[in-house]
Amino acid sequence: MNEENAIYQFKIALRGIRPPIWRRIQVPAHYSFWDLHVALQDAMGWLDYHLHAFRVIDPDTGDAEEIGIPIDDPFYDEPPCLAGWEVPLAAYFIEPGTRVDYAYDFGDGWEHEVVFEKVDKRTKGQTYPRCPAGERACPPEDCGGVWGYEKLLQIMSDPSHEEYKSTIEWLGGTYEAEAFNPKNVRFDDPQKRWKNAFGDR
Repeated sequence: MNEENAIYQFKIALRGIRPPIWRRIQVPAHYSFWDLHVALQDAMGWLDYHLHAFRVIDPDTGDAEEIGIPIDDPFYDEPPCLAGWEVPLAAYFIEPGTRVDYAYDFGDGWEHEVVFEKVDKRTKGQTYPRCPAGERACPPEDCGGVWGYEKLLQIMSDPSHEEYKSTIEWLGGTYEAEAFNPKNVRFDDPQKRWKNAFGDR
């Protein structure tokens, strides 16, 4: 299938949380890993405040690699991080069923499983990326990872909890853990996001 007419479908699930928080997204086959990162952030509901990295296996060499935002002065024992905007999805997602890890916010330690489900043909008149399905709301940014998220849910379930009022204030309102509607997902332009993040780099 011609790459210009093809879309890649992925399922993304947040690790360590039950019931699962997941999304299904469809993106153009010509996308880069940076483009996928932006679509994933928007579909999940993250705000792209923190660093991220895809952890992948090179299909040609079998070596583990990291794709994300390179840092200028990595630690001596760290493998180099490839620039996501320079790496096409097609170089790694060759066969449906391929799984990669996506890490976001290295402090809170959010880990996602990304499964390449299929290659499909663009639907005439449909814009991409799109999110046709998913379940449950994304955890709030900076809530402390899986442990902090579980504590937050516990607090929010008990209005008499001593931290309930301060948590509501911190959230800026209530938090509905089960609320998700794919029709409400809005996707940003990945090139615009890149320019906002890196300027003339």
